[in-house]
Amino acid sequence: MKTITFTEFRKNASGVLDLVERGERVRVLRHGRAIAKIVPAEERPHQPAWKRPGLRLVMAGESLAKAVLEERRSTT
Repeated sequence: MKTITFTEFRKNASGVLDLVERGERVRVLRHGRAIAKIVPAEERPHQPAWKRPGLRLVMAGESLAKAVLEERRSTT
């Protein structure tokens, strides 16, 4: 993790954000104390499994409902 002063951050915010964009983590100090950590944003925010859309199951061939209806028609 790279450490910079607040003054350095103000003077070169664009450059610091370029570092973060490339995956670098940056800690910002003011008067020798850490006041911020700047880290890259996640690609996708974490979402609980129950909120994610389910996968659709697609099978080749005729649907069961169609097969049952065909069978009923052919026996009468």
